[in-house]
Amino acid sequence: MQIWVDADACPKPVKEILFRAAQRVRAPLILVANKPLRTPASQHIRTIQVAAGFDVADQRIVDQLQAGDLVITADIPLAAQVIERGGHVLDPRGEAYTRDNIQERLTLRNFMDELRGSGVDTGGPAAYSQSDRQAFANRLDSFLTRHLGA
Repeated sequence: MQIWVDADACPKPVKEILFRAAQRVRAPLILVANKPLRTPASQHIRTIQVAAGFDVADQRIVDQLQAGDLVITADIPLAAQVIERGGHVLDPRGEAYTRDNIQERLTLRNFMDELRGSGVDTGGPAAYSQSDRQAFANRLDSFLTRHLGA
């Protein structure tokens, strides 16, 4: 199992948690972004820099994903593709996207996108908080324990 990160918009605290987890469980961690990333020196951590452009990083993840891999992303359409290919998805706030909830998340995302497109100010997500960080760390730890016995 590999851990993929949609890294362009991934919060720094999430990356730090992932760096430690990859070392601890000795799992490959791959961060995909359209800009250079700084990571700790580790045989378990690597980056892939893709060209700038709409969904280029997402497509690289989908193209290289294997069933059973874990993807960290807040991108709902990417999450849907990962689930369709047999992968697992966690968002940076600790929510797991699954076959049971992804369609609802896609529908809500599309609805909000339509509202924004018609000029309605829907606001943005709340600032990333300590409780979000803790929820992500807990959910990641549970996932790794369940899937790797870590």
